[in-house]
Amino acid sequence: MKIYNKKFFVLNTNGFALTEIVVAVAIAAVIFIAVFNFGSGIFSFNSRAQENLNAQSDGRRVLKEMVKELRSASPSSLGAYPIVAASSTSIIFFVNLDGDSHKERVRYFLNNNELKKGVIKPSGSPLTYNQTNEAVVTLVHNMGNGTDPIFEYFDSNYAGTTTPLVLPVQITSIRLVRITLKIKKDTASYAPVIVSSQVFMRNLKDNL
Repeated sequence: MKIYNKKFFVLNTNGFALTEIVVAVAIAAVIFIAVFNFGSGIFSFNSRAQENLNAQSDGRRVLKEMVKELRSASPSSLGAYPIVAASSTSIIFFVNLDGDSHKERVRYFLNNNELKKGVIKPSGSPLTYNQTNEAVVTLVHNMGNGTDPIFEYFDSNYAGTTTPLVLPVQITSIRLVRITLKIKKDTASYAPVIVSSQVFMRNLKDNL
């Protein structure tokens, strides 16, 4: 006949149950951490993807507007040449924005990493383009071009792989403008979104 020490038996049982609890808690903790990390990764990925799409959408919208206006650049209401000035970070030209009888003076320019647009409607008698009347709006808040040009210019010899004109450029030589916008996303550790296009200035065409 076997005689068990009940007290010892109970202590062993309690000890075994405690071990099970510790193991179960450890396994649960590992699973929780894995699920949390997975969820965080999915959230971060979705956030970056949405951020990327928003930056691309904003860039394309601005680029479409710039291309449309540059394509239609024409002499001012006073007869001045269609292009006023051109640099790597700004361009000034005349175009009819609202379909009335006058051409507006449009300026796209970089200022403190923001791409802005300034518009001057001619006024007065005689008609003038008063720069104090320029209406300025911000198009892109986080430009990331750095030292890379926003605007590059090409003459009538452009053949697809031609080197841009050397700055300062002679404005009467410009026939095509390449625009490259590098837009920084809110997450600074990721590369900027790049949108680019080129536009022939149709009212300046010669042999193109």
